[in-house]
Amino acid sequence: MDLCQLCTQHDAMGGYLCPGCTKDTVTRLDCLPSLYAGLAQFLAPSSAVGQGRSGKGGPAPLPVREEILDLRGPGGMVGVVEDWLSAVRQERDMRQHVPVGGAEARLKAAVTALIVNMPWIASAWPTAGAFAEEIRDLARSVSSIIRPAAPTEQGTRIGRCPAQFDDGGVCGAVLRLAPGERVVTCSWCRTSYPPATWVGLKVLVDQDARAGSAA
Repeated sequence: MDLCQLCTQHDAMGGYLCPGCTKDTVTRLDCLPSLYAGLAQFLAPSSAVGQGRSGKGGPAPLPVREEILDLRGPGGMVGVVEDWLSAVRQERDMRQHVPVGGAEARLKAAVTALIVNMPWIASAWPTAGAFAEEIRDLARSVSSIIRPAAPTEQGTRIGRCPAQFDDGGVCGAVLRLAPGERVVTCSWCRTSYPPATWVGLKVLVDQDARAGSAA
């Protein structure tokens, strides 16, 4: 290996994750317990949601936001992290981790164990890229709930995504390079554009902009 599986940049260390992406993944893992705790304040539904039974006689809405409950439940954040820890331990022929306590305690324990294994993950695990990507997306998703990005924090606008679908249609979603990120990723179709593709991406974006102006 000479390319990082996450940012696709040359990795002089010859591992699966470059030192920068390894450090970023550790930071994201370390933040997950705090993000989990921060979700608690968002469990209650918006005050704009009506209380009691619906006007059409349907059942009353749940007293919590289901998407937040799912993230804080056994199959949410803790489930994602524990599944990755299980995969690491299986690959390394280690005894499987036995979850103990509530979801928050389990999350902290799994995060700690994964951080301990990060040197091996980055240097020797072929699945390191998929792992780092899911941890990045999880941290980013929860962060967007707790503290939605202000316009100035959304990153640099690149243009519209030129990715083509199987039916020939073009995605067209706005692409942004988020602060601190090394890869442009479309928030709609999830197509990634690493730095090595940026010259070609600019050509396609400029062509799209000219076509839009001419229309």
